[in-house]
Amino acid sequence: MQACLVTEPGQCTVCQLDDPIRRDDQVHLRLERVGFCGTDLATYQGRNPLVSFPRVLGHELAARIEAVGAASGCTLPVGHPVTVLPYTTCGTCSACRVGRVNCCRNNQTLGVQRDGAMQGLLSVPAHNLIDGAGLDAAQRALVEPCAVGFHAVARAEVNEHDTVAVFGCGMIGLGAVVAAVIRGARVLAIDLAADKRAQAEALGAAIGIAGDGDVVQAIRDQTQGEGATVCIEAVGAATTYRAAIEAVAFAGRVACIGYAKQDVPITTSLVVQKELDVRGSRNALRADFDAVVAAFRAGAIDHAQLISRSVALSAAPQALAEWAAAPGSATRIHVCFGQ
Repeated sequence: MQACLVTEPGQCTVCQLDDPIRRDDQVHLRLERVGFCGTDLATYQGRNPLVSFPRVLGHELAARIEAVGAASGCTLPVGHPVTVLPYTTCGTCSACRVGRVNCCRNNQTLGVQRDGAMQGLLSVPAHNLIDGAGLDAAQRALVEPCAVGFHAVARAEVNEHDTVAVFGCGMIGLGAVVAAVIRGARVLAIDLAADKRAQAEALGAAIGIAGDGDVVQAIRDQTQGEGATVCIEAVGAATTYRAAIEAVAFAGRVACIGYAKQDVPITTSLVVQKELDVRGSRNALRADFDAVVAAFRAGAIDHAQLISRSVALSAAPQALAEWAAAPGSATRIHVCFGQ
C-alpha cells in the first residue's frame, strides 16, 4: 500500500509499505480521506518532540470497514463508513482511572507516537471506531479536529448565558466556535487574519475581533465592561494566554488548548481576585466525537468553511511543503485516497 511518510524534518514522500497484518482482534479499514493538522505540520518542521522518524502522518480520518476480525467484537458491517478515536488508553493511570481517558498519561496518538492513518489500509480495535453513518468522507475526516474544540467547550461548561471569547480561529478554534454556538452562547472570535475571523462569523460567531489591536478592551466593549464569562485559548502564544486571563470576567472560566512554545508569565493575582477556573483541554472524549457527529447529521456545521484544499495522495508532500511555507494559508488540507 502507499503511504505519506516523513523520513526526517523537511522531507516527506509517498512510498510503498507492507499492508498491515490482519489480526482477529481488530477491524481493518480502507482509507478514504485524511486531514493534515497542525501536529503533522510540526512533525514535518521537526518541532514535535513526541515524534521519532520515519513517521506515517495523520489522525483525522474517514474510512470504510474492509474486514472484521472474528474476535474483534465489531458489530458494524463491511463497507460501513467510520471515523476513529486516534488515541490509546492504558486503563491504569490516574486519568484513566477517573474516566479522563483523553489525557491518558501513556497515550499514543496515530501519526505522533505511532504511525498514522495516511496510508491505504489501517487496523484498529473495534472500540476505537466511531459510526459515521449519514456523514460523507469530508465530514468524517473533520470529526476529530472539531471534537477537540467541542471538548474545550465542554471543559469550560459553556451554556446559553455565556459570552465566549475564542482566541485563535484555526481549525481547533473554529471547532470551539461551533460548539459554543450550538450551546446557545454568544461568541467573540479573535484572530490576526481577517479571513479567519470571517470564517468564524460564517460558523455563527457574533463578531470577529482583530488580534493585533487592544483585544482585552475590545472584549470588554462587547460585554458592558465585564469581560467574557469564558475564554478559550487556541493559539498557544504568551500574548493570548495573558489576554485570556485579563479579558475573562470575575468568576469566569478559561479553557487552554494551545501549546505555548515557552513558559508564559501569568498575573496570578488576577486568577485569585477573579476566582477563575483555569482548565487544560487535551484531545477529546468519545462523548465529544458523538456530539460532533450529531451536529453534522443535524446540519449544524458547514464543513465547506473548514476545508481549504483537497489533494490526491501523490500530491500530499507538495501540499504539506506549501502549507509549511505559509502556515496561515489553510484551515484543513484533505488528502484523498483512490484518486
